[in-house]
Amino acid sequence: MDTITHGLFGLTLYGAVKKEEMTVPMKRSLFVAAIVGSEIPDIDVLVNITETGRMMEQMWHRGLTHSIFLVPLWALLIYGCCAWFFKVRDRRIFYLALLAVFIHDTIDLFNAWGTGYFEPFSSARITLGTMPIVDLVFWGIFLLGFTISRLKKSFPRAAVYRWIGIAMLIHFSLQTVQGLWVEMEAKDRYEQTELAATFVPCQFKVIGKKGNQVEIVHDSIWTKPKKAVTLTSSEHTDLTPLFKQNPRAEVLLEWSPFVVIVDDEKQLGIFDPRFYQNGESFLAEYIRKK
Repeated sequence: MDTITHGLFGLTLYGAVKKEEMTVPMKRSLFVAAIVGSEIPDIDVLVNITETGRMMEQMWHRGLTHSIFLVPLWALLIYGCCAWFFKVRDRRIFYLALLAVFIHDTIDLFNAWGTGYFEPFSSARITLGTMPIVDLVFWGIFLLGFTISRLKKSFPRAAVYRWIGIAMLIHFSLQTVQGLWVEMEAKDRYEQTELAATFVPCQFKVIGKKGNQVEIVHDSIWTKPKKAVTLTSSEHTDLTPLFKQNPRAEVLLEWSPFVVIVDDEKQLGIFDPRFYQNGESFLAEYIRKK
């Protein structure tokens, strides 16, 4: 998910805690635990060195920092910082940070981008593709709940934020169930399938591969599949020259579930069809032919 959405998750967690009898340092500690915990796995975007010696966001971002095995370590680090800055030691700070980091890492699995959830023991990128990177429904739910909490002072604030969390969970569940159903139906038509949620709720792109043909289909449980484009992949092309001249291409091949190979008179390259739009994919690597 995007930075704003992760931040909204953190604010929801913090708001859902009853804090009437807490001290100011304790409240501040919980706020830091919820917000920093909801954002800290994305600290990897600050690092611009990879195994190829250049920025490779698709391989580096959502890698080790998003591993489920690092969740307790992030939470412990946040707890230690709160204990140092605010002089508060309370296990609830650790648990809130633990939950915040867990939510960040886990919900990122449901974007098309993919997450190295089991690194360093597995480099596989897990992606379900049922949620868009930016989901405005989450924003709307939070904004509605926040407005109610401000206008209706008689409502317990923690209860309002708990309902915000429940509404977010319901939206996430409905969106995910529909996406998985759409992809399950598409598996009968293709050898390989991937799913990518669009920015419109309950609308998805199915990327299906059969032989050297890759189809991008718009689909939902409410409508019939509508083919958007058919791509032809040059499957038997030797990609060795591409990898030698452009190491990023080899990383992209490893990272993507499958790619489309382009081999024409002008260029040799590959691209990830999940991000194909308006005639090109923003995840593509090419070399020019002489």
